[in-house]
Amino acid sequence: MNYRSTLLYWRKNLTLEILLGCAIAIGLAFRLLNLGTREFWYDEVLSLLLSTGQRIKYSLPEETPIALSQLTALLNLPEGSIPKTLQGLVRGLYGGEPHPPIFFLAQHFWLRLFGNGEVAMRSLPALWSVGAIAAAYGLGQKLIDQRGGLLFAALLATNPFYLFHSLNVRMYTPLVLWAILSVWALLEIISRPRWKWQIAFILSIVFGLLTFYLFTYWVVVLAALILVLDRKHWIQHGVRMTIAGLLTLPWAISGTLKQLRNADLDRFGVREGNPAFLHLQDLFQTVGTHLVVGDWATNLSTGIIALFGLSASIGLGLAAIYLWKSGQKWRLTVALGMSIFPLLLAVCVDILTRKYTLGFGWGRALIFVLPGCLLLMTIAIRQLKAHQGIVALLLLLLYLAIDTGDLTLRPRSVFHQVAETVQLDSAPVLIAMDSKAWGHVNRLAYYIQSAHRVDLLAQPANQLATRLKTALDRSNYRRVIWLESADPVWSPPATAVERQQIQQVLEERFSIAKTQSLKGTMSLDEFQLKLYQTAR
Repeated sequence: MNYRSTLLYWRKNLTLEILLGCAIAIGLAFRLLNLGTREFWYDEVLSLLLSTGQRIKYSLPEETPIALSQLTALLNLPEGSIPKTLQGLVRGLYGGEPHPPIFFLAQHFWLRLFGNGEVAMRSLPALWSVGAIAAAYGLGQKLIDQRGGLLFAALLATNPFYLFHSLNVRMYTPLVLWAILSVWALLEIISRPRWKWQIAFILSIVFGLLTFYLFTYWVVVLAALILVLDRKHWIQHGVRMTIAGLLTLPWAISGTLKQLRNADLDRFGVREGNPAFLHLQDLFQTVGTHLVVGDWATNLSTGIIALFGLSASIGLGLAAIYLWKSGQKWRLTVALGMSIFPLLLAVCVDILTRKYTLGFGWGRALIFVLPGCLLLMTIAIRQLKAHQGIVALLLLLLYLAIDTGDLTLRPRSVFHQVAETVQLDSAPVLIAMDSKAWGHVNRLAYYIQSAHRVDLLAQPANQLATRLKTALDRSNYRRVIWLESADPVWSPPATAVERQQIQQVLEERFSIAKTQSLKGTMSLDEFQLKLYQTAR
């Protein structure tokens, strides 16, 4: 077979559907192969602590060293009955968590089945994401056609932002599933109100609200879509939404009111700069992170991300105009309702409340707008007719390139390296860290499960030298690991004077044996490790 005939053969047989199926398979493979290739980051270990039901037993590090094994035990399921453990889980949510219970309850039972390893803990979010990809295919097929469903599913499967969160033990992954499923169920109800779709519609709202409070925005989206798409039956739809609201009412009364004090709304408050500019920056930053850069956002400046977001927003706007002129008004309404409307709603709420929630966490709080943006792109690409294949292929290749770079080029093994330093010698070791932040403390406890004695002294930098001197006077340590955090979270980083004071305390008794810079994907993962030890 010559070159020309080979090319013609592949052009004839390698259909767009096959390419889209391959992209979905690659997206699923990325999830499967990377369940255990990265460390838990700051928030993930908090999810583990809450899911074990032992959050109420955790207390902040005191002025004296504590055996790290005591904290490690809190990251495992405690002995006792399931009801007692669940009671501890709920009390932990009441006392220190601003998020509803469904995600943590699901992780708790998953933890009971498979343990607290990275692969085990991340496999449940990965399964949520597989469900979301399947739901994307269903919604795309319902709204467009089979090829549209495959394209929508392929974009979601390879999207860098959703891929990152699919490997993240946090509550953002299932929100995409509940958002897609609720709209799919609504469209099915409008065309033919079967019981299974009515139940799916109600439960998707309930699970969404009990997963993340800002899912309330999505309930407003559903109400708006009902009024636009099926105003004639608004009473029936209203009854279904009321039932969903009543099902969430028990937690709203018993849990939400108690969690209000945990929300820490001040962090969304005053920022330096022009408010209008800051709100626009948050909007474009969110769009840029969702549609282009994904978790690379942690290594890029806000301005660069916002420029990506501005470009993507212009692209979405042009796509909307193109679809309007093409007569795709019904499909366009659904896509805009799922994407632009909730974004603008969030911006308006931020302006009225003088808060900046939209850009928080690189836009993860509004991850449920992601499928709407991808759906808008899908509908526009399907309208391109002869050019849809090349456009879809280029976009998917871009996503896969970003994914591959994120998964292979970015270090995520900071605390493994600390554990390796601990294991260089069997002598007791004291870890002195200038941070009391529980994400830092608990990651040390998770990754350093040493058979020999490991103690932790975690204090703010301005107190660490004094506390360290006292600890060394009272105990005979042969090794000390000084961990200096670039971002202690709850206290300022060490100044030059404080750094010198700590160094003087250590050099009175030890000589330095090792210095190492530890870096991850964000400032939370940047440390200077210095190993001090006595002469043998």
